[in-house]
Amino acid sequence: MNSLLKTCCFVALLLIGGCSHQQPKVVGQRLERKGDEIVVAGQYFHTGAPVVLWTDPGGYDAYRTERRFAPWERANFEATAKEAEENKRLKRPGTEVDSPNRYSVRGGPTTRLGAATQSSRRLTPEEFEQVRGGGWPLELVQEKVDQFVYHYDVAGVSRNCFLTLHDMRGLSVHFMLDLDGTIYQTLDVKEAAWHATKANGRSVGIEITNMGAWEEDNPRTTKVLGSWYRTDENGHTRIVFPGGPKMQSALRTKNFVGRPARDEPVVAKIQNTMYRMYDLTPQQYDSLIKLTATLCTVLPKIKCDYPRDENGKLITRVLGDEEYDNYEGLMGHYHVQKNKQDPGPAFQWDKITNGARKLMGLKPLPAGDVINNPAARVQENVAAAK
Repeated sequence: MNSLLKTCCFVALLLIGGCSHQQPKVVGQRLERKGDEIVVAGQYFHTGAPVVLWTDPGGYDAYRTERRFAPWERANFEATAKEAEENKRLKRPGTEVDSPNRYSVRGGPTTRLGAATQSSRRLTPEEFEQVRGGGWPLELVQEKVDQFVYHYDVAGVSRNCFLTLHDMRGLSVHFMLDLDGTIYQTLDVKEAAWHATKANGRSVGIEITNMGAWEEDNPRTTKVLGSWYRTDENGHTRIVFPGGPKMQSALRTKNFVGRPARDEPVVAKIQNTMYRMYDLTPQQYDSLIKLTATLCTVLPKIKCDYPRDENGKLITRVLGDEEYDNYEGLMGHYHVQKNKQDPGPAFQWDKITNGARKLMGLKPLPAGDVINNPAARVQENVAAAK
């Protein structure tokens, strides 16, 4: 190669940014989402499940100060605050709206409904000043977040769940999971959503669309569940919508026919009370396993396991103060609060946990959900007989 050719090549390399093999960035180039990403500290992470972000058309934005479904002239912050004050004055909380404030900064001094109980999860004054405007480094979120709390919504569809939480109750949750497996993320995981009292500062929360667990001896149980779950001509259970086509149209998958993963309801004890509940849909389990695996990977302090007793069995009651303080991992709302039953007896913990662990490349854990795993129940009975 002669000297002139060498010089030309060198100049050309300088013009395109050196010898890097990366494609040059084009000003104004649009970067497409794949449609399965969640957002943690402003960064995208793939899940493999369908995800609608709060920034997407059809999404649900918990950052908005106006109510999503109220008439526009009554939806703004001032009108919402006025109605909230009126409701408090008349002692009618929850009838329209409780508060226009719906989330807070993790570990800050104003985290609503409790904060992390261990000082190591709190932010220092310097950290709080750094992140109060929204600028959380991923590493700090990974240090402070160590629980993933599962809820059911008793709302029929995720649209109704957001209406209840955001517009009426002044609450929030990071994720909602609809019947068809669509995951809606309403705000960045770096925020402290108001979903589980003392767990808010250290947890991620998800509301799963399901009509929930009802007390077995409550006369209303059969009526309520019977209005949502019917047996079809083939003898299988399907989900129906008492609200009619308008409610069903809120699902992202058009003409979706929802069916619980098992035809029969599950009856078992939660918080020492017998409850009846129908299972999640297969589509929900598929997405929930993928989301769980993603969160446990991105936020490694969330251990991919559920609360177990000394025999390795699922704990089906609220955790004691010390148990809770030291717990890092997956948990139900009933593990946080004594007055809660979600995600209920039909929730298949081993299916979720070991499904997620498989995606993460981890070994499966021993079955411990004695409600939903017959083998684990047999082992427990044998042990008791000895």
